[in-house]
Amino acid sequence: MQNIFSIAFYNLENLFDFQHNQYTLDIDYTPEGKLEWSEDRYFRKIQNLGKAISKIGLKKSSLPPIFLGVSEVENKNCLDDLINTEKLHPFDYDFVHYDSPDERGIDVAFLYQKKYFELIYSDTYVLYLTDNENNRDYTRDVLLVSGKLFNEQIYIIVNHWPSRNNGLKNSDSKRLKAAKLVQEIIKDIHKENDNPKIIIMGDFNDEPNSNSIKNYLMSDDFYNPMLDFQEKKKGSVKHHGKWYMFDQIIISNNFLITDSNKVKYKNVEIFDESFLQEKTGKRKGAPKRTYIGKWHQGGFSDHFPVLAYFQKIVKL
Repeated sequence: MQNIFSIAFYNLENLFDFQHNQYTLDIDYTPEGKLEWSEDRYFRKIQNLGKAISKIGLKKSSLPPIFLGVSEVENKNCLDDLINTEKLHPFDYDFVHYDSPDERGIDVAFLYQKKYFELIYSDTYVLYLTDNENNRDYTRDVLLVSGKLFNEQIYIIVNHWPSRNNGLKNSDSKRLKAAKLVQEIIKDIHKENDNPKIIIMGDFNDEPNSNSIKNYLMSDDFYNPMLDFQEKKKGSVKHHGKWYMFDQIIISNNFLITDSNKVKYKNVEIFDESFLQEKTGKRKGAPKRTYIGKWHQGGFSDHFPVLAYFQKIVKL
């Protein structure tokens, strides 16, 4: 475990507080809403997520993730509650979060252990979409974070691309636009750094060989280790009995080089420990959710976290 650490991404599945926000479509996640979302249910979910995050990466590292991207979080209060859970508080996490224009009020965010990651700056990029009638279609922003990991500057781009709710064909163009936006962010990074170390992570609602990722997001400068999972029919989320590799961590190729590196990529995993899984029935083995329909399950998320291991290179 010496000098091995992990990073991760986790879709938190509708991490709403229990207060109504008049500017978002969150009424279901209130005590009066159809899901009867209560203070008790909220804090049970918070504790569950804190437990899950605290165990990510412990197979090979002595610490939970040095940093992780998350999605489907309503606001800063939720993040404050999460990093102050009994399981996470000892690791002194901080976070980066911006309110996005998403209609439901769910955003991406970035959590990091202050002892190991020094935040330099962050920025948010609006994904501008329109519907068939040319009306604005509000969705999540893309988050850029830059910081020093063991005194080496890196860049992390956190994504939650538009869903497939209206069908794959009807929604594909939205994810293509998201991929193009990430390419624009990468161009901005190159304006300040000739050889940047970049990590792209998120719930892409597309798989590694989907058009948006394979042909629009990826380039010769990047490596997507999640492709191997898809080829083996493994995934981070299960829908109608089929696994999908929607949650991905993509790295720039310079993380693969040992010479002159302070950190080097090792491998990726899907964090699908048994305590995160449904134990019985037709959903056995799938992520244990917070709700199935309107029925409260008291679970974690409908996604498994994904993680990547890196090694800190010690120069003798």
